[in-house]
Amino acid sequence: MHLNMLKAKIHRASVTHAELHYEGSCAIDGDLLDTSGIREYEQIHIYNVNNGERFSTYAIRADEGSGVISINGAAAHRAQPGDIIIICAYGGYSEAEAEQHKPQLVYVDRQNKITHTNRSIPKQAA
Repeated sequence: MHLNMLKAKIHRASVTHAELHYEGSCAIDGDLLDTSGIREYEQIHIYNVNNGERFSTYAIRADEGSGVISINGAAAHRAQPGDIIIICAYGGYSEAEAEQHKPQLVYVDRQNKITHTNRSIPKQAA
C-alpha cells in the first residue's frame, strides 16, 4: 500500500507579497526551503489561517535570508500580505517507510526567521 504523508511543514509563516500578475507559484525564502526539505518546483499546499482558504501551487526559491513568502498568480486572490499561512508538502511512502517516517517541521517568527525545528507534532491536549 502507498501512503501519502506529511513530508514537511513551514508553520505560521507571514505572507510578505501577493503578486497577481506574476507567473503562478509561491516564492519561499531559500533558507526555509533548505531547512524544510521542500524542493524548488515541488507541489505545496497552503492553508491560510486568517481566512480559511486552502490551495495548492508549487514552490520557487526566494533569496536566502530574505524572509520572503510571496503568493503569486491566481492564488494571490487567496492570501494577502500579513496573512499567516501554513505551507505543507506531502510525499508517498510504502507502509515500511511510513513506520519510520518523521516529517521535517519548521517554525518561524513574524519575520519568517526560523525559531526552531522538530520532527513530530505535539499531542493535542483534551
